[in-house]
Amino acid sequence: MKDNTKKTLRHYWQASKKHPWTMSLAFGGIIGGTILEVVSPLYYKQLFDLLTLPAEKTDIFPGIVWVLVIIAVISLVRWLLKRINVFSANHFEAKVITELNNSCFEYLHRNSFSYFNNNFVGSLTKKVKWFVSSYESIADRIIWSFAPLVVMLVFITIVLFGVNTWLGILVIVWLVVFLAINWFFTKFKLKYDIKRAELDTKSTGILADTITNNANVKLFNGYKREVKAYAQANEELRRAKVWAWDLGAVFDSVQGFLVNGLQIGILAYAVYLWYHGEFTIGDFVLVQSYFNSITDRIWDFGNNIRRIYENLSDAEEMTIVLDTPHEIVDIPKARKLQVDKGQIIFDHVSFGYSDGAGVLKDFDLHIAAHQRLAVIGPSGSGKSTIAKLILRMHDINGGEILIDGQNIFRVMQESLWQNVSLVPQEPMLFHRSLMENIRYGRPEATDAEAIKAAKAAHCHEFIAKMPQGYETLVGERGIKLSGGERQRVAIARAILKDAPILVMDEATSSLDSESEMFIQDALSKLMKNKTVIVIAHRLSTIRKMDRIIVIENGRIIEDGSHDDLLKKSHGVYGKLWGLQAGGFIGGND
Repeated sequence: MKDNTKKTLRHYWQASKKHPWTMSLAFGGIIGGTILEVVSPLYYKQLFDLLTLPAEKTDIFPGIVWVLVIIAVISLVRWLLKRINVFSANHFEAKVITELNNSCFEYLHRNSFSYFNNNFVGSLTKKVKWFVSSYESIADRIIWSFAPLVVMLVFITIVLFGVNTWLGILVIVWLVVFLAINWFFTKFKLKYDIKRAELDTKSTGILADTITNNANVKLFNGYKREVKAYAQANEELRRAKVWAWDLGAVFDSVQGFLVNGLQIGILAYAVYLWYHGEFTIGDFVLVQSYFNSITDRIWDFGNNIRRIYENLSDAEEMTIVLDTPHEIVDIPKARKLQVDKGQIIFDHVSFGYSDGAGVLKDFDLHIAAHQRLAVIGPSGSGKSTIAKLILRMHDINGGEILIDGQNIFRVMQESLWQNVSLVPQEPMLFHRSLMENIRYGRPEATDAEAIKAAKAAHCHEFIAKMPQGYETLVGERGIKLSGGERQRVAIARAILKDAPILVMDEATSSLDSESEMFIQDALSKLMKNKTVIVIAHRLSTIRKMDRIIVIENGRIIEDGSHDDLLKKSHGVYGKLWGLQAGGFIGGND
């Protein structure tokens, strides 16, 4: 935790120092106002000392008026500094919060595809939210509590030493004891705050996961199981919260005892000094005023120091994310990928997932420019892995993947994705309008170009029937559309993007036979003058491809055109074709 606390504070400082002027005004206003807050009781002391003089001393009246004028001026200047402090702090914190939000957003989205597969969406959004809100809470406490407390304690101690040395020593000793107890208690409580934050993340993750899979919860009768699991997670969180809160209540009791002890001690010593003629009524006013200021600030300090550590524990999870290097990064001085032809070469490629399972070993595959290649094979054979590696969703363990002679490891990832269009098996859409989703791969495209792509993908028909047409919001992940409609929108997006390399991973799997027939012509046009890789289980979609390879256990076991592969006796492709064309479809070739 210690290292992560330092890292969290470093992230906060890096964002804060980008706004020096508003930060300086915020702290300058609070420091100046606090100094005047310490100075003001000195004039109240003078006022009460004057008021306690015999009434017949008429010459004291001008002095009283003058002290009142000084008190009024101090109050006015304090008011002005407070306004400067408030407005500058508002602007400063708002700018830093924006900076942190943007930084978290940018860093998260530079993580690899597999990172998002291994983390709950709800947990990630919660980590960002808590990281930013923790900064706001910590900044508020530093600006409004800690900065004025430090200034106040320094100047009050100096003044009290001037009034009476032992009074100053008494306050200093009490402060050291009080702050030490605060420090040790906060350190003790910290591990329980971290545990509470972890359990809160767990509960949030369950909530997000079940909401995302609400259909599965219903259809597979998981309601009672999920309710029980969520309730159990919340019960663990409840116990952790109650324990942490009880610890806080115990310390509040200790803190109250110490504050009362200081008050009684100061008053007793002040009475002793008054009895010996060393204290005036004005001194009592001064000391009581300082005591009230110190206890108010110190009491807040005890609470705030604990809240800050709670905030730091809340922010820790996002700090770990920000300080974990990205799995896949561009090498220094990476160049933009230039695709003139679209030739793709897998040269002795080896790859295995992080769980240790080897998928490809010494794998070779040459895809000619503008060739339309189909990849088939049983589940787990490695066919989808080929598509993922071309898109550099994972880095390979050995060998090279070349596009037009350029190693994709040595080019900028953005330029790679710019030259490759992907139509996945389960396309995900933004909760935005249909027009925005279609135009996402080419945002500068005109409405007319987007509509033309939609017509080519045969999704214009169902869009035109919607009340809001292309401005219709599709819902989270496109949930308002059917699977086939989402697939056609994804194909329209790929058509509009018009990248030289096209990867289709079961792109027609969600289409009914009629819809598939409608877009076959569109796909033929989309594939024209492109290098195309189609991963499919439905063999009827690939029979017209230039080349078909069959993958099994990460190796190519058959390679050729549809007709060539059918001629092979006992061939895997021929057997699969026979099953699908005869057994499932009921028709003939």
